Formats: sequence, structure tokens, C-alpha cells
Amino acid sequence: MSAATPTTGASKTAILAIILVSYVMIVLDISIVLTGLPKIHQDLGFTASGLAWVQSAYTLTFGGFLLLGARAGDILGRRRMFIAGLAAFTLASLVIGLAPSPSWLLTARAVQGLGAAILAPSTLALLQTNFAEGHERTRAVAYYSAVAGVAASVGLVLGGVLADWLSWRVGFFINLPIGIAMIWAARRYIAETERHTGKFDLIGAFTSTVGMSTLVYGLIRSASAGWSDAVTIVALVAAVVLLVVFVLNEWQAEQPIMPLRLFANRERVGAYAARLLFLGAMIGFFFFTTQFLQSVLNYRPSLTGVAFLPATLVNFAVAMAVPKLSRRYGNPRLLAVGLTCSVVGMAWLSRASIDTSYLISIALPMILVGAGQGLALSPLTAFGVSGVTPRDAGAASGVVNVAHQMGNSLGLAVLIAVAEIGSAGLGGRELLAHRVSISLTAGTAMLALALLLVLALIVRPRKIVEVSDSTEAEVLPGVVQQCRVSGEVARTA
Repeated sequence: MSAATPTTGASKTAILAIILVSYVMIVLDISIVLTGLPKIHQDLGFTASGLAWVQSAYTLTFGGFLLLGARAGDILGRRRMFIAGLAAFTLASLVIGLAPSPSWLLTARAVQGLGAAILAPSTLALLQTNFAEGHERTRAVAYYSAVAGVAASVGLVLGGVLADWLSWRVGFFINLPIGIAMIWAARRYIAETERHTGKFDLIGAFTSTVGMSTLVYGLIRSASAGWSDAVTIVALVAAVVLLVVFVLNEWQAEQPIMPLRLFANRERVGAYAARLLFLGAMIGFFFFTTQFLQSVLNYRPSLTGVAFLPATLVNFAVAMAVPKLSRRYGNPRLLAVGLTCSVVGMAWLSRASIDTSYLISIALPMILVGAGQGLALSPLTAFGVSGVTPRDAGAASGVVNVAHQMGNSLGLAVLIAVAEIGSAGLGGRELLAHRVSISLTAGTAMLALALLLVLALIVRPRKIVEVSDSTEAEVLPGVVQQCRVSGEVARTA
């Protein structure tokens, strides 16, 4: 295979396409499983509790190994790790499609999550290193965020249609030709990034990976075994200890996998926390609304997927308009408006009941949820990597993706546990409708908290800075200039 060619306009288009298609594979895989779960349950004989691990085995290894994957890209080269992640993800997809038993499928899902953990931070880091900060990167990040939101919704449609008309296995087989094509294209068009000499932070890698995985396991187990369960308690205590050790190690490590200096910026901290909460609420939206449509309203899997089109189409349309809207109104306003739309839409959707109307109680609030996704994800990504040096690009993108996956994993575990509140004495469709309503109400609270954090850490501080800069500019013309699309302000003499 030929080496990568120098970056030109055409090459940048190819690079962006490679990054977006590869990232779509990751995000699509998370949601395409949801509408196919009943078929997987039936074909492979999963138990009711074991079925949850079809999703959890993927997200646990994905979230647990993300920081290590990001650091590996910094040291070994991001193109190299991009290709390695693609290869692992693609091979695991093939194995899942051929899986004859639950243990086979779960093992392959865990390996697929590991491949995604290597691939995901490399996609965003390559985007940062190949597109200059400013309008060019804003546009690229907008597309990157758009495919994340849209792929999550499209995965539900595609998963339902494939499970209904062909087989749930087809959803994994289609990754094989796409993965092979992207590996070839990456070698052809993407140049290797500068490698930074150093060594792996093995203590940090171990404590972060095992700590986050144990935390997610403990929360998921609590939903079925209860908070007083001995294994649940041990898992949560061990997770806290490991994560404390991780933070202490990162404070002292010479070359940490997650430099704590990334959290010195208020905007990045706000973006990480808001992303965690936002994705926790969104995975609840997909997971519980899917069950509501199939088990309460008795929709077929294919119709369930189509029922998500109000969110999918609006998400795509809004996300495509984000670059123009960002230039006109700024990322902080877009983020605040997007989260507000999400709060209203989720609160409206949480009122759905057993006798609900699809148009009024589901389709219309879905439009708001889709608009919120389209408006919020791009600014969250931009603020999450704003102002970082090229050396920290991989680590910063790793934290963005960790917040994304931990939001999925932790959010779903929390919402499943919360869904049991007040369910005593209920059964059948009434029980499921109650659980969906309670979980989406909790998701609304998570979105409201994310909005408050954004207002406190991103929007309000920016207004204060802008007013201060305007005052200084009147006294000392030319002293203050705006720089960076993320909105950070640099003062130059």
C-alpha cells in the first residue's frame, strides 16, 4: 500500500471522510444493537439479566481503555493506532456476526469495545492535527459531532429494519467491508503524526481502566441486586479507591495519560461534565423509548426504528447548520439553546403513558430532543478540546470520549436503578410505562443540571470576559484581540 500523500484540499476532504466514516462505525454500533436485542435474546438464548451485558460488555471496555488508547496515539503515532483500532473493531464485528453462543458474543463485544477505545481518540486527534484552528476546524468538528448524534439515531432505524427483515447479524457483518476500505484509505491519505518520546503511564492505565470498569459494573449490578448487595458494595468501594489512586498518580506522574492540566480550563471542565450528563440522558432516551414503543405500544422492531425519524432528521438538519449558526451566534449560545430544547423535549416525553398518542406525546418531543442533540454536541466537543497544545491533543480527545462513553455507561446504569422507584404493585405494560416515565424524568434532571453547569462555567464567565475586554479595549485600543473559535481570549502587547 502506498504511503500517505501530502495534505492538500482534496486530501483534507478524504481525511475528513475517513475520520467521519470510522467514527460512524463506533457510534452506530452502540445504538444498532438496541432494536435488535429481542432477536438476539431469542436466537442465542440469553437470560433476561445477561442480555444487558450485550451493551455493557462493549461500553465497559470502550470507556475503560479510552485514556490508554489516547496515550498510545501520542507515543506510537495516531495513524498507526487509528489503523490498529479499526482492525480490532472490524475483526470483532465479524466474530460477533458469527457468534453461536452468548459467551462468544460477549467476548467479541468486549474486544470490539477495546478496538473502539483505540480508534475513537485517534479520530478526534487526527481531526485536530489535520485541520487548522478556526473556521476550518469548526466546520470539521461540526461534521464530527453531527455524525455522532445522527448515527446514534440511524442505528436504531437500521437495527430494527435489519432485525425484522434480514438478521441482527447483518448489522455487524456490514462493518467488515467498510473497515477494510477505511484501513486502506487511512494508509493512502493520512500522514503519520509526530511521535512523542516517553513511556506509558502503566499505573495510570491500570487504575483508570479497572477503576472505571468496576464503577460501571457496580452501578449496573445495583440495579438488579440492590445497593446492599455485598458484591455491589465491594465493586463500588474498589472503584473509588482505584480512581483516587489514579488521580494521585496523575498528579505526580512524569508523563500522565490524563494530564490534570487539562482541567485547569473552566470551559473544558464544564464541557466534560455537561457531556457526561448529556450522554447519560440521551442513552436513556434511546434505551427506554425503544422499549416503550415495542413493549407498550406494540410496535415491530422496524416500525420502532422508523418512529425515531423525527429526532433523526431534525438532528441532522440542525447539526449541518451549526457552522453557520456558530459564526453568527457563537458556540456558548448554541450550547445553552440546545440543552434547553433537550430539557423541554425530555420532560414532555416523560409524560407518555399507556394510552398516549404517538404524534403528540412522542413525535413532537422527539423533534425538540433531536434539535437539542444537533445544537449541543458540536459546541461540547469544541469546548472539550479548546486551547490544548498539539502534545495534549490525544489526551484531550481521550477525555472527551471518556465523558461520552462513561455518560452512556453510568447514565444507563443510574436510570435503570431509578426506574424501579414506585413500581411496587404494577405489572405488564403499566409497569414498563411507569419505568419509562420515571427514567426519562430522571434524564430530564440530568439535562437540567448540564444546562446549569454550562451557564455557570461557560456562558456566564464568557460574558464577563467579553465585557472586561470591551472596557480594556476602549482604554488601550489593540491590546485585546479575540482568538480561537472556542472563544478563548488572548491578550497581546
